[in-house]
Amino acid sequence: MPSANETQGAGRVATSAPTDGPSRDRLNRQRVVRAAIAQADANGLDALSMRTLAEVLEVAPMALYRHVTDKDDLINAMVDAVFTEIGVPAGGGDWRTAMRRRAISVRDALARHRWAVGLMESRRHPGPANLRHHDAMIGRLRAAGFSMAMTAHAYALLDSYVYGFALTTMNLPFQTTDEVAEVAQGMLQSFQVNEYPNLAEFITDHATQPGFDHGDEFEYGLDIVLDGLERVRAAG
Repeated sequence: MPSANETQGAGRVATSAPTDGPSRDRLNRQRVVRAAIAQADANGLDALSMRTLAEVLEVAPMALYRHVTDKDDLINAMVDAVFTEIGVPAGGGDWRTAMRRRAISVRDALARHRWAVGLMESRRHPGPANLRHHDAMIGRLRAAGFSMAMTAHAYALLDSYVYGFALTTMNLPFQTTDEVAEVAQGMLQSFQVNEYPNLAEFITDHATQPGFDHGDEFEYGLDIVLDGLERVRAAG
């Protein structure tokens, strides 16, 4: 018969045995990418390194290389993850509505991930979500009747507008209405009003008025771009 110590030991082993299924903290590529995105969202891409990421995940730096080849591979995966957040323009229905929804979705994703603005179209090894998005965009424009050349023009024009607006917005020295007024007052104090009368009028009569929001300009401008593309499409 087993001794009392053996019986107690067996009980301890049974108590500490792992539960079924993988550990919640098990390291994998998806977890590495999610942590990297969170770090870039909080501190910017320049602050992200394999060493700091390993510290956040509480693993040795070499453990990361089982899941990503290098930092470039990590950034490719991060950009691809951002593309998964963007609505893919579906077939059927009005092409203009599909492109409008897609543009707003891109703008919103870039607002969440400011570090991604200059990287979305720069990947030499794009991931599946990236490729799927571009394929869907081209297919939707072609299905709407755009020639291949006009599809290229339309795609470039839409992305230039969306990415350009996103870049401008994130570099503005204000975010809230109160901050607009504060910045505007500082500008007005730095020069004589009669030196730049048009700028002074814009600041006092428009930018500092209640309800002004630079972000509202996005959809106004987007509709003008889409209206122009529709005229070209209709003209064949």
